[in-house]
Amino acid sequence: MNEKIILLVEDNPDDVTLTLRALKKNNILNEVVVAKDGVEALDYLFGSGDYAGRDTSVMPVVTLLDLKLPKLDGMEVLKRVRGNERTKLIPIVILTSSKEENDLINGYSLGANSYIRKPVDFEQFNIAIRELGLYWILLNESPPVLK
Repeated sequence: MNEKIILLVEDNPDDVTLTLRALKKNNILNEVVVAKDGVEALDYLFGSGDYAGRDTSVMPVVTLLDLKLPKLDGMEVLKRVRGNERTKLIPIVILTSSKEENDLINGYSLGANSYIRKPVDFEQFNIAIRELGLYWILLNESPPVLK
């Protein structure tokens, strides 16, 4: 499959809107699946819950993961994704407003591919999303989906 889906795991509707706007403004027109909490993100990735029956051979080209999420926080999502043979290699970028050094260390320790702090200013955020899109969608070679 040649689909390059972006999974955005974000509970703040304003941040979802800003991210989608920045992607569109930078001509990143990939399908974006939005998960509003950690449980929904795992359901999407594992094809369970509301996503039961989803073709799990199609995985996101990149997952943008917030840390402060309802139901299941981003660190636990990361831990479960990395602990599963089928999903352990999918690219995960932590995209968060957290300035906690512990979050940075724990994120990388659990296998995040990148850690980006959300800039407060929209223009800076727009630049960050453009660079993120260029790298993860155009330049990066994604691993194959494991069976």
